[in-house]
Order: sequence, then C-alpha cells, then structure tokens
Amino acid sequence: MKKKKSRKSKTKFQNLSQSVLNILKNEPNKLFNYKQICAKLGIRDSSGRNQVIKKLHQLKAKDKIEEVDRGKFKIIKAIDYYTGILDVSSRGTGYVITEELQEDIMIPKRSIGQALDGDQVEVYVYHRRRGQQPEGEITKVLQRNKTEFVGTIEVHEKFAFVNIANPKITTDFFISKSNINGAKDGQVVLVEFLEWNDKQDSPNGKVKDILGDPGEHDTEIHAILAQYGLPYEFPIEVEKFTEQLDKTISKQEINKRRDMREDLTFTIDPKDAKDFDDALSFKVLENGNYEIGIHIADVSHYVKPGTVLDDEAYERATSVYLVDRVVPMLPEVLSNGVCSLNPHEDKLCFSAVFELDDKAVIHNQWFGRTVIHSDQRFAYEEAQHIIETQEDEIPEDISLSRKRTKIPTPIVQATLKLDELAKIMRAKRMQSGALSFDKTEVKFDLNENDEPVGVFFKTSKDANKLIEEFMLLANKKVAEFVGKRTAKNGDKKTFVYRIHDEPNDEKLNALAGVVKKFGHQLDLRDRNRVTSSLNKLLHDVKGAKEQNMLIP
Repeated sequence: MKKKKSRKSKTKFQNLSQSVLNILKNEPNKLFNYKQICAKLGIRDSSGRNQVIKKLHQLKAKDKIEEVDRGKFKIIKAIDYYTGILDVSSRGTGYVITEELQEDIMIPKRSIGQALDGDQVEVYVYHRRRGQQPEGEITKVLQRNKTEFVGTIEVHEKFAFVNIANPKITTDFFISKSNINGAKDGQVVLVEFLEWNDKQDSPNGKVKDILGDPGEHDTEIHAILAQYGLPYEFPIEVEKFTEQLDKTISKQEINKRRDMREDLTFTIDPKDAKDFDDALSFKVLENGNYEIGIHIADVSHYVKPGTVLDDEAYERATSVYLVDRVVPMLPEVLSNGVCSLNPHEDKLCFSAVFELDDKAVIHNQWFGRTVIHSDQRFAYEEAQHIIETQEDEIPEDISLSRKRTKIPTPIVQATLKLDELAKIMRAKRMQSGALSFDKTEVKFDLNENDEPVGVFFKTSKDANKLIEEFMLLANKKVAEFVGKRTAKNGDKKTFVYRIHDEPNDEKLNALAGVVKKFGHQLDLRDRNRVTSSLNKLLHDVKGAKEQNMLIP
C-alpha cells in the first residue's frame, strides 16, 4: 500500500491586501509585477507567490489597482482614500473620524489590520449605496497615537504575551524572552510597542516597567498614571535644575514689587490641599472703604522660558488630581514649596488689588507684582464655621490641627466682611444673567495608607462661594484691563480670554422637552428669560429625584 505524500502546509500572509497596496501606493507611478512585489515582501516560496498573484487579480477586480501591461500593475489614484483618526469600540469595530466626510467611516474588525485605537490612519472607502454609512478598510498606519500600554503579562518558557487592559486595544503583545525584563507571570506591566510585521498576528513589545501585582493600591494607581501617560516622576535633569534655583527672596527683588507683607492675608483651601496657590488680603482704609487683594503665586519668577523646567511644565500642561495624590506640573520643591502660599512665609505673587465700599462698588484697582506674607491657613470647613457662627473658636472636629483653635479677631472680622461683600457681588452677577451651577462632588475619606474607607458629598457653601467671587472679580477685571490696552500701532494686544459661548438653540429646545416631562418649564423667548428660567430650574431640582439627570 502506497503511503500518501504529506502536503506542506501553505503559509498564509496576514493583511496581504494592505501590504500589496502599500507597495504600489509608495511608488504610484511605477509598474510592479508579482516577482517585484514578492521580493519586497520577502516571499520566496511558490505558495506565497501564488497568493500574491491571486491577490493582485482580486485587487484589480475591485478596481483598486490596474494592469497596465500584461502582468504589470499600478495603483489607481482615486478619491476613495481618506486620512483620519481611528476610534475602536469595545467590540472591536472601528470608526475613522475624518474632516473630509460628514459621517465616520465604519471599519469592520477584520479590516482594521495593524492599526490601534487613536492612530492616524489612511483608509480606503468602498463604493456604497446612497444613504448607507461609509465602510472601508485601513490601508496604512500614518502615525501611532501611543507606544506604551498597560497590561497583565502571561509568561511562558521562551516568550510571553501581555494582555492590554484598555478594551479598545483588541490585540495582545508578543514579548520575546530577552524583553521580559524580569516580569513575573500575572504582574501588571508597562509594555512598549516595538514593531508589527506583516506576517505577525500580534505586535512585538518589551516590558518597560513592572508596576506590581494586580489589586494592590499602588499598582492600580501607577497603572492609571501609565495608561493615561501621566508621569509620576520628573526627569533627573529637571530635578537637578530645580535644586539649583535660587529660592531666596532678595531685597532687590522686594524693591521691584509692591510690599504687602504687613497686610492681613490668609488662604482658604480644601482640608487635604498640599499646595496653596491663591490668597486674599484685607485692610480697612481711612475713608472707611476696604482694600482687598487677590494674590496668585508668581511661578514665572522661577520658571523661565527656554529652560528644561519650562519645557517639562509645557509637556505636562497642568497638575492632575487623583483621589490620593497629585501629579504636579512642577517639581514638589516648587509646587508645594516656594510657589505655595504657605502660612508665615514671604512669597512672591501676581496680585489684583481693589478698593471696595460697603456696597461692593469698586473705586480703585491695581494690578502688578507683589510680595506677601500669609498669616493663616483655613480649610473651607473652618471658614464656613466662622461665617455660620460668627465665633472665633474652631471646634476640634473641624480644626485642621484637630484641637480647639482660637482665631485672632482681625481675621474673623475680615472673613465676615469678605463673605458679606461676596454675597453682594454674587447677587449682582445673578441679576446680570449669570448661571448658578452648584454641583455636588463625590469625595472619599482615606485612611493612613491612602485607601478609601468612606464616601461623602461635597457641596458648595458660603466659604467656597467667597473664594469663587473674588477669583471671578480678579479674572474679569484683568480681562477688562488688558482688553482696553493697545499696542504702539493702535492694535489691540493679543490675550487669551475664557469666554462661554451662547447656549445652542437646538440643545435648549431639546432640554426644554426633557424637563417638561418632569413638570418644569423653560422660557426660551430671549436671552434674559433663558437665563432666569435656567436658574429657576437649577434651584427647583435641588434634592429632587431628577437632579442628577438634569444637572450631570
């Protein structure tokens, strides 16, 4: 009996269509035969060559390429190729968002190829019937959105795989033995994207950092930071540069500024705040009016343009506040040190100083650089206790020191007067058409290990609104001051303004329809009526079942 000859298994090439199209698109004016394409793809066996020949004729039938001479092909230049950003759903279907089309281009999972969520891609759109959503396939990855990912590693004898935590990344990463870098099976790691060859099902990567065992507090926090690209450490060169900064305040620097160190000054911040970047000062003038200063830490004195510190701050853009920690924009020696308006320390500031009367009418204003000295640090709860009781003692359950604390009379009087003026200014704002968004925040109680042990709702009270009103006053008046200044040629000076646009009419009508079902009404006849009816709605839904639905 004759033995059957065993057939060699045919090698199947992943994304062969895209690979062939990419070769032709990279040189759109050149003709290619199957041998030249095989050479570029590194295909040497007859099975692979036959697949390329078959694929060329399939692409020709789909009008993606044309056969100019017998066996010689080139790309068809068409308007069916678009560039956009890939958004992958948790089910694996992709959508390419492009400015060239009104609708997103739907990409089936099988047609995403080697693109990952957020990548800038080139996409070919199939011919479609009128009224249908455009559908296509990704032909090229133009730019990777990110190259570092968080996942859990599965270690085998000679290799490993990392399963990515982000559900939008639907592929795992192959890790060679030399790139495991000491990670143990089941650990959470940060993996770096290296390459993704056409013949591979998964991209190659290497373990860049071991974040720890899953479920542990620090592991999960570091995973969040890494997943969103939030650096929890500063580069060594930035730390060294910061250490070498002159952090003293010289007499020469004080002489350049308005010296307000003798004015009564204090800060009001959340009880768990680590840095204090704004303060209020208060002084009664001889004419009976009040001089009130709003002070912001002068970070620009230490962070100079063109330095490594400035470059790092530019990359970070802002401080990020997590439940148990802050990822600061500046190193801690600045953010929590010289640029924090800590009590009983001289600090450099930018200040807006106003003279107000008992009706909160502004008589004078001044803007410039100052040096201040904070006399007291308040938590919002402490300032609120003074406002509500008008007493000078803070009970131990509210006090930051956890001891019954007596507050100096001048500070108590200043707090009460500032609260009185803030309420007058707020009433004027509301009367002028401002909206009152008193949102409720969810906060966590943490134990000594920074683990959450309780949940509570944070509401905005008079102490919060006191700070809010004076910060709004400073921002508004600075904007007016700059807006009225002109350059030497008479043009307005360039400035960044924060402006809230008028509400969208369509969205207002949609909102009116929703709130009507809950028994509320919106009056949309003109701007003033819109504002007043929105404020009435915000007031009426407080404590109602529909509050969180209507005020997210």
